[in-house]
Amino acid sequence: MTHSAPLPTPPRRTRRIVLTGLAVLGAAGALYVVRGPLMMSAPRCLAGRWHGCFDTFNGVVLMTLVALPLSLLVAGALALRRRAAGVASAWRLSLAEVGMVHGTVPFLWLTMMPGAAPGIAPARVSLVPLRDLVTMGTLGIVGNLLVFASLGFFAPMRFAALASVPRILALGAGCSILVETAQYVFQLDRVSSVDDVLVNTTGAALAALASRHWWRTRADAPSDRHRPVMASAA
Repeated sequence: MTHSAPLPTPPRRTRRIVLTGLAVLGAAGALYVVRGPLMMSAPRCLAGRWHGCFDTFNGVVLMTLVALPLSLLVAGALALRRRAAGVASAWRLSLAEVGMVHGTVPFLWLTMMPGAAPGIAPARVSLVPLRDLVTMGTLGIVGNLLVFASLGFFAPMRFAALASVPRILALGAGCSILVETAQYVFQLDRVSSVDDVLVNTTGAALAALASRHWWRTRADAPSDRHRPVMASAA
């Protein structure tokens, strides 16, 4: 008689390699699709011109990709310094810090870019939920989801106090409200919309869920430890 044995589950290292490979392929595919628009801004960015590079979506995205190796070097330097000091999870903390900055600042730059008539057009506010989602389109919704995605992904890994999805929701909502308020105060000819807040916050929460494997054990560790019971004096 032959006994059917259960199929062995793939080791964790294999799953990580597969997921990393899929992520690399996805990033390469995305770069291949947008290579044309990015290369249009390359001459102005390489020449150090502000107009046509840092004031355009393609230019900011291109410079973000160009600065990626530098960010990785900074993360490596921070990790080596932490390891020399005996800090646990040196690489995770360093990558989280650099990832929050590198992945959030470019999107904040894009959201604060002025429209066609800054300072002239009256400030506009849309407080009706879900009304602007139709006009955003797929690209607009995806872009808003990514505004605070890096913050939601890395912040719980770096700060134990933020290792909770409700706290990331509050953080994403607060940061988004600040951005929408700044757009209104500085009269950037952009619509300060409650839908932007909702989509930005959703993106931060989804990113936090995606990185939950790396921060939930850290958040649960203090509560799992048994506190010693003080013996009462006789």
